[in-house]
Amino acid sequence: MHHWVYLAIAIVLDVAATISMKLSEGFTRLVPSILLFVLYAGTFAALTLALKKIEVSVAYAVWSGLGTAIIAAIGILYFHETATVIKLVSLMLIIIGVIGLNLSGVKH
Repeated sequence: MHHWVYLAIAIVLDVAATISMKLSEGFTRLVPSILLFVLYAGTFAALTLALKKIEVSVAYAVWSGLGTAIIAAIGILYFHETATVIKLVSLMLIIIGVIGLNLSGVKH
């Protein structure tokens, strides 16, 4: 079960790295610019450990799908990005797709 913990860590680090990317303002702010590289390195390290036991198709879909959905929610809530109907429906489809992959008969 620890491989799923590694995947969760990879998602959290990915989200933090993407927020740092936004906060770096095009590499004009030092701390967020450095953090984004450190956090992405941690992301890929954790994802690599997760891939020891989780199928790559499932792990990547969960990592990218949930990361995308979380970042979109943070963009709407924290960075005050627009929340259009098509954006919200698209996010729901991503989440449904991730759930579908996890229910597709893959043994955990």
